[in-house]
Amino acid sequence: MPEFSQIVLIALLLVASVTDVRQGQIFNWITYPGLVAGLLFGATEFTEAGHLKFDTAGLTESLLGIAGCGGIMLACFLFSDMGGGDVKLLAAVGAFLGLQHGLTALLWTIVLGGVSGLALIIWQVGAIQILRGTTRHLALVVRSRGWVPLAPSEREPLKRSLFLAPAALAGVLLTITGATESLRDYI
Repeated sequence: MPEFSQIVLIALLLVASVTDVRQGQIFNWITYPGLVAGLLFGATEFTEAGHLKFDTAGLTESLLGIAGCGGIMLACFLFSDMGGGDVKLLAAVGAFLGLQHGLTALLWTIVLGGVSGLALIIWQVGAIQILRGTTRHLALVVRSRGWVPLAPSEREPLKRSLFLAPAALAGVLLTITGATESLRDYI
């Protein structure tokens, strides 16, 4: 049975997924309480007698999760056109899951987000059209003996929105259910 903190995290990611897909945003009213909740869950634990006590190791792990997941996402934010909500959402995931499990969920988020983004481009543009354009551009690069920037019309299909919140939900579910351990056996 999942822990209460995992249920809260999944609920947070469900709400973020809905707003991300419907409105293209992950709002601060989702991410900031998520960060605080992740820290609170990390910093507290119940004793055998049922009393709540402060857990320094858990707080440290939550802070490391925020720094690791949030730091990687911040670098992505600075070097791409990713939104700030994605950064804060994955930092919150790190707060809930800690550094190791948070990074596992983050990596799955990136993989699943990339695969879904590629699938969306293929669906909207078409595989044949993408292969033709890629072949033409690579031929131009070879003839020019150097990199040739894409024309604005060639870049247009790449300007699709990428919804990371649903990918984060899937990444977290893979991580907390232990499915990533099973997948590792097949790789």
